[in-house]
Amino acid sequence: MDPSLTAEQDEIRRTLRELLHKRSGPHDLRAALDTPAGHDPALWAALADQLCLPGLALPEAYGGVGCPITDLALACEETGRALTPSPLLATCVLTAPLLLALGTDAQRASLLPRIASGALTATLAVPAPALATALALTGGNDGDWAGGGRAGGVQARRLHDAWTLYGEAAQVLDGHSAGLLLVAAHTGGFVRSRTLLFLVPGDADGVVRVRQTALDPTRPQARIQLRHVRAELLGDSEDQDVPAALSRVGDRAAAVLACEAVGAADRALERTVEYVGQREQFGRVIGSFQAVQHRLADVYVQLQTARSAAYYAAWATGRGLGEKAGGLALAQALQALRTAAGEAIQLHGGIGFTWEHEAHLYFKRAAGDELLFGPAHRLRAHAADEARLFQQPRTEVAV
Repeated sequence: MDPSLTAEQDEIRRTLRELLHKRSGPHDLRAALDTPAGHDPALWAALADQLCLPGLALPEAYGGVGCPITDLALACEETGRALTPSPLLATCVLTAPLLLALGTDAQRASLLPRIASGALTATLAVPAPALATALALTGGNDGDWAGGGRAGGVQARRLHDAWTLYGEAAQVLDGHSAGLLLVAAHTGGFVRSRTLLFLVPGDADGVVRVRQTALDPTRPQARIQLRHVRAELLGDSEDQDVPAALSRVGDRAAAVLACEAVGAADRALERTVEYVGQREQFGRVIGSFQAVQHRLADVYVQLQTARSAAYYAAWATGRGLGEKAGGLALAQALQALRTAAGEAIQLHGGIGFTWEHEAHLYFKRAAGDELLFGPAHRLRAHAADEARLFQQPRTEVAV
């Protein structure tokens, strides 16, 4: 692995950072959170038109740029720095790869160019709180998490060559505003029990979408109810290995999320260093006290370790290497973000605890991501189980 960035990658980071600095400052962020969509549609249009960000990792055949997943991860590092609310994660990191992997030629040709242009947003809808399980980040995703209709989850039934969905999914990222829902549903009963993915327009008859109050307001979530909704099967066969496809997407998504968390932690640390260099106590700036310096040095070391892991995971998953590297990198990054955000609140003193300051938003991002995709100890435990790290070797006893 070459740790240096290419000229194109440096340009993506620089241009995106400049745009977000102008269009996604603290006041813009709070205004976007209060909109019905939970993000700024004008900023999303700018990201699509000026930077082609939604199509960055999509093939050129579908209107994308054709960049590797590493470039998208570096872009998400910048959106993480600004805590920019946008449909990027739900649309381009979770949903688009599944459409590309499992969709028919007609489905890909119809949906992916619209996603690449930013005209269509999409999201992956799974029963709450099973997103981390569905993506195989914290446990096996053999399909039981999809639920069974009224008992929880979504049930799919086929009648006269048409599929209908009934059930509920919660904690769906951007589910209240996405134009397309990719719904994971359980079907087959006990004999052929399996999980399939279905395409549902966001405004389809029988779909009820309600925005939820989330711990992290920068990641808008929704509860989606499906009441005998007509749906289209993703792909041309019911025998597709959906859990395996979700697992592959989950590892890539974890690598991207790790870079995003690193960006947020880097900005939290940066703001804290700026503040301790200005705030005075006992006639000295508090940044001159050795205890403060040691605490920030520990955060810096943890952050750089997480960045190295995140960059490696993005590089490895883009080449089909390092299975579960994404989950381990995400665990490291979430821990670094929680530490950086916690120290930011503490070292900002009284102002760090106020609602008006942005420090609490970084802490909520760390806590919210752990609820959705972690927590860190479960990410590490699952990776260790998959690698059989702590299994005792078999020993044969001679008779």
